[in-house]
Amino acid sequence: MNKSAPPIAKLAGTDRRPTLPPGQRVYAVGDIHGRRDLFEAMIRLIEQDDADSGPAQTTVILLGDLVDRGPDSADVLARARKWKEERDVRILGGNHEEMFLESFRKKDVLRHFLRFGGKETLISYGIMPSAKSKSQIEALQALMASSIPEGDLEFIRGFEEMIEIGDYLFVHAGIAPDKPVKKQKPSDVRWIREPFLSHKKPLSHFVVHGHTIYPRAEVCSNRIGLDTGAFNTGRLTGLVLEGTGRRLLEVKEKKGVITARERKVDE
Repeated sequence: MNKSAPPIAKLAGTDRRPTLPPGQRVYAVGDIHGRRDLFEAMIRLIEQDDADSGPAQTTVILLGDLVDRGPDSADVLARARKWKEERDVRILGGNHEEMFLESFRKKDVLRHFLRFGGKETLISYGIMPSAKSKSQIEALQALMASSIPEGDLEFIRGFEEMIEIGDYLFVHAGIAPDKPVKKQKPSDVRWIREPFLSHKKPLSHFVVHGHTIYPRAEVCSNRIGLDTGAFNTGRLTGLVLEGTGRRLLEVKEKKGVITARERKVDE
């Protein structure tokens, strides 16, 4: 988190701070990337926080990239599906979910997928990938098709591209600042970095996103980035929104011990 975060910008064309509709509470969670241990700890933290915070219409939003890089992608998907059956959990598709799905039919995507965390995902399904030649790639695709449950793939296909609640827009990577929300492409919301990250002016919505890794939550006047590199740093970050208020939740693993805490968002 920035030591001195800028104030929340007024929304474009208004004098209002971004807010949620009355009676609603939202928890957003950054990129999990196969860290089942951190995901479980965040679930416990959110459930306790929600119970302690009083009655509300509560929505949990996972910002995408549940898979790849960490060791437990298959288990993370299973846990996310179970949690979704228990409460209102909405999930955004990230660029890593996109690569995962496309790797079943596109050889070049599969090669890219393996280099950027897909190897760990396949191992979590009991597949030991070794694919360098064209024939090995084709054999690996066939093995993936026979070993990875179709139910998991259907679950991922059901992930959303963007979620709008009140004045907030939740996306995986960001948005193209020069396009209205309805004109955003999947490549924008799943892959973009620039010019979104350096855009300082107010946007149509206050954007909550993942995708780009920061040491702590990146708190800006028009956006908050929640990807804190869970697979590598052991830190998974969540955001609580209610009315015009906002708080950060963090779970951190160090030497096998997981701690949980709430962080204030400096304004």
